[in-house]
Amino acid sequence: MAKWHQWLTFCLLFWTLGLNVQAADRPVAKEGVYLARSFTFHGGEVFDEIKLAYKTLGDPKNPAVLILHGTAGSAQSMLGDGFGGQLFGKGQALDADRYFIILPDALGAGQSSKPSDGLKSKFPAYNYDDMVSAQYRLVTEGLGIKHLRLVLGNSMGGMHTWVWGVRYPDMMDALVPLASQPTAMASRNWMMRRLMIETIKADPDYNGGNYTTQPKLTRLANVFYATGTNGGDLGWQGQAPTRAKADALVDKALAAPAPADANDFIYQWQSSADYDVGPQLGQIKARVLAINSADDERNPVASGLMADSIKQIKRAKLFLIPASSDTRGHGTTGSLAKLWAPELAKFMAKLPTP
Repeated sequence: MAKWHQWLTFCLLFWTLGLNVQAADRPVAKEGVYLARSFTFHGGEVFDEIKLAYKTLGDPKNPAVLILHGTAGSAQSMLGDGFGGQLFGKGQALDADRYFIILPDALGAGQSSKPSDGLKSKFPAYNYDDMVSAQYRLVTEGLGIKHLRLVLGNSMGGMHTWVWGVRYPDMMDALVPLASQPTAMASRNWMMRRLMIETIKADPDYNGGNYTTQPKLTRLANVFYATGTNGGDLGWQGQAPTRAKADALVDKALAAPAPADANDFIYQWQSSADYDVGPQLGQIKARVLAINSADDERNPVASGLMADSIKQIKRAKLFLIPASSDTRGHGTTGSLAKLWAPELAKFMAKLPTP
């Protein structure tokens, strides 16, 4: 018995030491806030200042990499095991010992300025151009960065990456847009967003955005949209091969916390309405590695839009992750970076020395 206790103690000690080593290898994020003065929205509204929150990893003296999150996400959402855990550690594609990683909270999200700060539905209706303008000011004015080695973003962040490429073509060496395409927000992607927004606005509790309690339909609309435009056909079939398992997944999703604020949520999704980088693709100078999943419901391969867009860019490549029971449709790139991190590593290794 004594030997058994000694062996168990040794195993626990070894396991604990392993966890400590793993934790030590994982970079610790630093937090900051930049106040952008005299910020003009695309609609003409001017704010004396807007707050832009962000996180950074690594040494500011290293080449800078900008990482952009998806709709209703935040900088923190990019640090999870499935994304940052596959990219920012020692020896990984974006090793924080080699790069200075910048992760902003987009305008309207996280701890950056947003409707729920007090203005509610009187907050200016921002769009992707406004969000990228805010990111640019954070990077250049707030952090003093004159050039970026890479801009990489997922979903909405992927679309922001395309906007960066056409608006600031000399600002970066490389672009890696994930789960996105540069063409106009339209078709089922926009139709589903519009229906989600209209569902929330139809809730009597919404009261034109001046609610005192959060509209209950926000949760249902969010779960409905997420289920219909994430997960992948094979992925959902593997997870829910019976009605009982499908019901269990729905119950779990409906029991999860709802979006924190309905106005913030609506503004974030509405901001994509006029997105369309397609006509400006010829302005991109950076090398491009676009990464999509073959089962992406919001950016369907069958449309041919992405393949046609890539042909219009001088130094661009599309990496398409094959659909399988392991992929998650539109959610693949954000939750399973391990499926594309090796491709990113090869891409980064081939970039010309700055």
